[in-house]
Order: sequence, then C-alpha cells, then structure tokens
Amino acid sequence: MTQRQHIRDHGGGLDAAIATYGGQRDRWLDLSTGINPMAYPIGDISPNAWTALPDQAAFSRLEAAARAFWTVPEGAAVLAAPGASSLIARVPTLQSVGRVVISGPTYNEHAAAFRAQGWHVDEAGLGDARVIVHPNNPDGHFWRDPSYDQALSVIDESFCDVEPAASLIAAATRPGVIVLKSFGKFWGLAGVRLGFAVGDPLLIDKLREAIGPWQVSGPALEIGARALSDQSWATSTRQRLGRDAARLDALVTAKGAKLVGGTTLFRLYDVGDAVAWQDRFARGQVWSRIFPYSDRWLRLGLPASDRWDQVEAAL
Repeated sequence: MTQRQHIRDHGGGLDAAIATYGGQRDRWLDLSTGINPMAYPIGDISPNAWTALPDQAAFSRLEAAARAFWTVPEGAAVLAAPGASSLIARVPTLQSVGRVVISGPTYNEHAAAFRAQGWHVDEAGLGDARVIVHPNNPDGHFWRDPSYDQALSVIDESFCDVEPAASLIAAATRPGVIVLKSFGKFWGLAGVRLGFAVGDPLLIDKLREAIGPWQVSGPALEIGARALSDQSWATSTRQRLGRDAARLDALVTAKGAKLVGGTTLFRLYDVGDAVAWQDRFARGQVWSRIFPYSDRWLRLGLPASDRWDQVEAAL
C-alpha cells in the first residue's frame, strides 16, 4: 500500500490561501477545482420546491431527464442523491469487506471510503471490487474496455460529461456495476449537491435504502431536471470548454510548463517545481492545485470569461 493512498487532499481551501497571502475573497480566482466557471442558468424556482417535501413526481421527472441525457440502457436503475460524494461514501457497504483495486494516482475519496469500511486497498492486481475514475482525475485518462469480473465494479464518471461519447454507461446493465455521475462539475452548480448512481438494480436498491427518503431537495430536483433536459446548453458548453482549455494550455506552456493531460474542465501540467508555481499564482490571487504524490504536477481549472486577465497577470 503506497503512502499516497492515505493522503486525503482536495481542491479548494481558499480560506487558507487568503490567510497566507492576504486579499479579499471576491478578488481571488479559485482554479483549484474542476468546476465549470460558467454555471448553468438555473432560472426561477417554484415556491413549492422550497416549502413542500419532494414528491415522487419530481423524482420521476429528474430520473427521466437523467435517463435521456446519459442514454441509460433499459434494465439499469437510476438513483438521485445529495451529491456524488454521498454515494462514494456508501458504495463500500454494498458488498462484504474484501480487497478493492483502485489504480492511482486518482481521486482519493474512493480509497478513503473503502478503507473506512475495513476494506484492503491496493493499486493493482485482482480484487473483490474495483474502482476506476473515467476520465481519471487528475490526468484525464480514459479507460478502454475495462473488465467487470469483480463482484463490485464502480465507474466514476464525474467528469465524463465533457466527452459523452466516451462514457461507459452501457456497462450499467451488468451485475455488480455502478456508474457514478456528478451534477456539480459540468453544470457548475456544486452547491446544489446533486449526484447519480446508475447500474445494477439490486445494488441501486441497497443505496436507495441506505440514503433514505427525500434525499434530494426540492430546488435540486427542479434545477436538475431542467438542466439535464437542456441539450443545447450542454452542446455549446462543451464547445466553449474546448476553446478555453486550449487557450489555457497556450498560456501556461508558453511559460515553460508541459501538458500532462486533463479534461476540458481541468488541465494538468508538469511545471518542474509545483510549490513554486503555486506560490507564483497565489501572489496574483489565483489558487491552483498541487498534489502530495508529485512535486512537479500542478492542476488548473478554467477561469470565467471575465477573469482571463488575472490568469495572465499571475503568470
């Protein structure tokens, strides 16, 4: 078991950056996460969404929108949850404790969740369960034809909405398979706290029972159904993200960095000295992401359309 599996680090932490470098929060540009900076326009929310317990019709509308947007195959079940993180925390309880394989480096909450339930976590070999992050965070690697031989196979597609053709959602009908979807990242609405599990109906039913009733708020149900039904916005957003990712690459590599990978929501660079680069950006009130397992890698999200000048000045 490698040391990096025990380190639970995240993007964010802007409060600590401000405490170190100073400045007003509204002047800081947080690029340490992979959240779309141009969020979906949520529009008006009905008063009933705030005052009444969510009804089954609202859940059904959200589920139908999710099925259509992700082309969920018939025979796979869909569960909406209060964020993908809540699902990640509960997935290890779906099978008897054993050995889980999680290839790294990757998003560290999966290993932490399995370890918290008593599982043995390894990065390679055979196991009773397997987790793949598709595309991987932080390098953007897409898995091609992964095996589903384990009793539990988890496919985290939190960042896959930028490249829907690469989705492994067709595997959701296989026994033991669960595909996780995040709403906050592509739609830029992390505060809504909405995520989905798609897959084996037996496992989805276990998750549903563990999470309990009314698990998603009325406003989240309404916003989610509206956003997932807006294919036009999704298409134009993918195009914009592609252009902005290329623009960021051009700016950063011109200063000597090398592109390692990423998605169009975040870019990963080899900068030689990650701490020094993070410090340089922070002095320009731009917060970036570095990693405990690499002293060379720096990850940047994309700025909003009116904040590019700040990125260029910090470089």
